[in-house]
Amino acid sequence: MRRGALAGIAAAAAWAAAEPVAGRIIRTPYSDVRLLGRPLTAGPLWRPLGIAVHLANGAAFGALFERLGGRGPRAGIAAALAENVALWPGMAVVDRYHPDRRSGAWPPLLLNGRVFAYEAAMHVLFGAVLGLMLRAQAGQQQ
Repeated sequence: MRRGALAGIAAAAAWAAAEPVAGRIIRTPYSDVRLLGRPLTAGPLWRPLGIAVHLANGAAFGALFERLGGRGPRAGIAAALAENVALWPGMAVVDRYHPDRRSGAWPPLLLNGRVFAYEAAMHVLFGAVLGLMLRAQAGQQQ
């Protein structure tokens, strides 16, 4: 599971690095790093805290993905998109309680097509990186 956790961290790091570009392309201010970091602090530490939580989530997802036998980009993308769909109803809670929603910095999220497209695209990136890394690591051990 260590390989999966490390692959998940790398995939989450790729996601965090790609967020600014994805947000501009899809034209949404929403960010997963901000989603995770802003409830922890209103100050400038929200970004490093959000990245830390995002990387920890990636590690957990990657470890579980590997434990369940996941390999390759197709499996990674399918698992990441399934997670996105399963967790999407939680946006109703985000809409109600997240500081950026309450302040009006973000539009409503649950029924927002741009935010859903952003999340789908970022989950595809995450799943592809995760699956590729685990496939590459499995090939190195043989």
